[in-house]
Amino acid sequence: MKWEEIWNVPPYSLNREEKEALLTERLMELTKFHQKNCPEYKRILESICWKPDECSSYRDLPFLPVRLFKEMDLMSVPRNEVIKTMTSSGTSGQAVSKIYLDKITAANQQKTMVKIVSEFTGSARMPMILLDCPGVVKNRAMFSARGAGILGFSMFGTKKIYALDDEMNLKVDELKAFLERYKGQKILLFGFTFMIWQHIYKEFLRLKEEGIRFDLTNGILIHGGGWKRLEKESVSQEEFHRCLKEICGLDSIHDYYGMVEQTGCIYMQCECGHLHASIFSDVIARRPIDFSECGIGEKGILQVVSMLPQSYPGHSLLTEDEGIVLGEDDCPCGRKGKYFKIIGRIKNAELRGCSDTYAASVV
Repeated sequence: MKWEEIWNVPPYSLNREEKEALLTERLMELTKFHQKNCPEYKRILESICWKPDECSSYRDLPFLPVRLFKEMDLMSVPRNEVIKTMTSSGTSGQAVSKIYLDKITAANQQKTMVKIVSEFTGSARMPMILLDCPGVVKNRAMFSARGAGILGFSMFGTKKIYALDDEMNLKVDELKAFLERYKGQKILLFGFTFMIWQHIYKEFLRLKEEGIRFDLTNGILIHGGGWKRLEKESVSQEEFHRCLKEICGLDSIHDYYGMVEQTGCIYMQCECGHLHASIFSDVIARRPIDFSECGIGEKGILQVVSMLPQSYPGHSLLTEDEGIVLGEDDCPCGRKGKYFKIIGRIKNAELRGCSDTYAASVV
């Protein structure tokens, strides 16, 4: 199937067999492409004696540990064709992943993200509140993955404001005026989990005692970036949702799972609380003892595959996250494909999410 045809397929419409065929064809092509065009990747495949004729499914393709992008410069296009270099989030002293994008890969990432997110927000752009500070997209000292997330989701908004100033203080008057201006309309909100809790929810709670309240009943919140710090504060996803609904009426809340190494192919949380793989990607849970594929409901290390990475060999990666595939093609929300949940980071793995790395920096 050509890209022009793929863009016309709804992102959660293919069943297991249809998606298997699509991903196997595309990921085999990418593996051979990167083998030919990335010398380091070629040497890796040679070291494991990889033979394409032994792979009948994308599940059989080799995968790279995601940490490798912190240790090596991996690209499959000439350096002069790289238009953007993405770096992962990280606390001070941590190495960061470097992801090299050419024009084609960057464009496909953006198109894919639009297709996926629009399934949850609708196709119309909305007034948007960015639950962060404006400096994050200007200051290179801030976590670049955080800024990239903000810029990526900003394309879904029309009129946009930042809810926080660069000292991470809530801009109360500006936020009140914005909500009054768009009263009765749907409003899109985007931010990172810990920052929303720390700088939005807690401030809303304090202001409530002063008689100041914000009505976000018509809001749609998309958030991501890790839960590790909130789990330490004993804040579950259920508690997070309950508190936001109670303090400001916000009820449409969607977490997402994603990483800079596979930008564009995010895994959105549905109304049932499940993370979903679209037709552009998939998730496989693997047993740590031998990397065999786990069964439904069995905890394992997550492997993620994506048909997007063309300028670098990031199409099949072993993450440092544990998770459980809960089912496939039968989520009560009606979306086809695998749905899953994240358990957490592998023990002793570095912090990666924008939310968690930010939390570590403010302890």
